[in-house]
Amino acid sequence: MSCYRNRIPGVTLFVLGIALIATPSFLDSRSAGANAGAPVALGQRNSSDAILSKAYRFERGGWIYVHLEGSPHDIGYQHGYLLAPEISDAFAAVSVEMTHTSKRDWSFFRRSAHQMLWPKIDVEYQSELQGIVDGLQAQKYKLDLDDIVAMNAFMELPDYYVPWLDEQTQGAKPPSKPGAEHCSAFVATGSYTKDHQIVMAHNNWTSYLQGARWKIIFDITPQQGYRMLMDGFPGVIVSDDDFGVNSDGLMFTETTITDFHGWNPNGKPEFVRARKAMQYAGSIDEYVKIMLDGNNGGYANDWLLADRKTGEIARFELGLLHSKVWRTKDGYYAGSNFASDPAVLKDETTFDPSNAASSANARHIRWDELMAANQGKIDTTLAQAFLADHYDAYTKKTGPNRRTLCGHGDVATEGDPGFAKFPYNPSGAVEGKVMDSHMAESMTFIARIGHPCGTDFKARPFLEAHPEYSWQSSVLIDMNAGPWTQFRSGEHAPSEDSAEK
Repeated sequence: MSCYRNRIPGVTLFVLGIALIATPSFLDSRSAGANAGAPVALGQRNSSDAILSKAYRFERGGWIYVHLEGSPHDIGYQHGYLLAPEISDAFAAVSVEMTHTSKRDWSFFRRSAHQMLWPKIDVEYQSELQGIVDGLQAQKYKLDLDDIVAMNAFMELPDYYVPWLDEQTQGAKPPSKPGAEHCSAFVATGSYTKDHQIVMAHNNWTSYLQGARWKIIFDITPQQGYRMLMDGFPGVIVSDDDFGVNSDGLMFTETTITDFHGWNPNGKPEFVRARKAMQYAGSIDEYVKIMLDGNNGGYANDWLLADRKTGEIARFELGLLHSKVWRTKDGYYAGSNFASDPAVLKDETTFDPSNAASSANARHIRWDELMAANQGKIDTTLAQAFLADHYDAYTKKTGPNRRTLCGHGDVATEGDPGFAKFPYNPSGAVEGKVMDSHMAESMTFIARIGHPCGTDFKARPFLEAHPEYSWQSSVLIDMNAGPWTQFRSGEHAPSEDSAEK
């Protein structure tokens, strides 16, 4: 990817109303090491290091495939070592975004990670997170444990904890920030699919700043629990957008609940619960049980789940005060950031379900249209087309914008409340994935990096046209679309020489 690197002189940050100035060098000093940007060893199968000999990476189709294996600390060490440059780069990007949108400085997030999140994390994942730090430091990068824990909570802390904290602080006004509209997805089975098997598809909606870096395929063989194949973000122990399958045949994805509010500071981080569910759940019921245990309200989602062993699919809507599960062996569930449970909608969101111009509602209508029009024909090929869909169900016109399933937040979307609040926000669908139950049996799926429609995003012309987003100029990079590419658990690059540096 090409990179637009003109740095802004400084970013104003706030902690509980106290203004500070943090220059980009402040962020760089934590992530850059003596060999920052240096190539990392790729294939480790011939390594004399017993830990690294089990792990490897290669690149294909714009993605970085990483195999991790062993004890929790070994998996973390391999993760940190093999992805050190990508983790450092991703940290620089998300820390700029987290501090800007929350008006808190990075020390606030480090304290939150250390004091609030760390004591609630299972020992297994504490060990894995420490392993990431150890792997990074073996590559001479300076990020520490508090940095990595805060980075793993980059979906939870700024979007859920900070608004809750603002409400608790007398006289504090919650910062104006983009609404949490992440992802378009569906899961279907029975009479809705071509072969009556399960079909699941998901495109990740997030900022292009994050999305250009959301390019890891993790193949993880843990010491305990099921093997996992999932997409993910460098330095983060869970898929986080979320899409994947485990070796017991549980398929999972989700979409975020729009305009959600709620947080329990005594709960367990969502990124820990979601990782644990992926690793240990062999059924829909087990997945639900793990996610409910210690629920902190962070990253509130509609989980779309499927069990290839039984042919059953489910929607698991998880708020803080309320949760509900729908399940079937003949039908579909779609997600586009709308709540389905009236109790969640009423008690835990400020979302308006009657506003047909809003992105979540328009995409909900579009999903229903596509499912009805294609009943009995849906397969992974059609699923790819759905993720690339540019039909606006509100205007009845075709063209990419913030209301289409393949979202383009940087395109004018008249009437959408999210666009009205943050016009031309560089965000939207940043990658897509599809699989069916036959693919899940062999732990494989198909993924496309960048917009699922295949169009590229170029940072320089965007920033020239929209200087109001110049605060991203130090970290916003091009997001180029790659081809649909298949990945399988346990695969290697064709040869060591073919691994790209």
